[in-house]
Amino acid sequence: MAARLKDHYVKKVKPALQTEFSYKNTMEVPKIEKISINIGMGEATQNAKLVDGAAVELGAISGQKPLITRARKSIAAFKVREGMPIGAMVTLRGDQMYEFLDRLVNVALPRVRDFRGVSSKSFDGRGNYTLGLKDQLIFPEIDYNKVDKAKGMNICITTTAKTDAEGLALLKHMGMPFRQ
Repeated sequence: MAARLKDHYVKKVKPALQTEFSYKNTMEVPKIEKISINIGMGEATQNAKLVDGAAVELGAISGQKPLITRARKSIAAFKVREGMPIGAMVTLRGDQMYEFLDRLVNVALPRVRDFRGVSSKSFDGRGNYTLGLKDQLIFPEIDYNKVDKAKGMNICITTTAKTDAEGLALLKHMGMPFRQ
């Protein structure tokens, strides 16, 4: 069974973008390539067990086993040694990516307190969008009682769009609630 958002993209979003930007070829229409989710734990330098909890929660959110990221260089001021675990990340592609985006837009973001939409200024100049979340509890997969500490995360949506306007139009059509 294909992802619901993928069907929506093929049937509604792709034709709408093709007429909006007057693409001659259907392969020119921007699409979402991948979604990267990253949790950086600065406090992991004192307590290495925090990274394990973050990895378990990230696995529950994404439905995929996360990669533990390690420090590349030693930095004495931050008490970081080379090879020390400092975070967790996961890259989603294909149907899992569409399923995650569907849950993010329709379930998780509306659970943010005082939510008025996400900023449309977080594009990088090449059509890719980055979203920062302060709390992992907005996802229904996380059990509130098992959380020891609120962890923020960065969600980076990589698209094939060439400009920010194309990326914004793609994400708007996909249902991303942008601030007015």
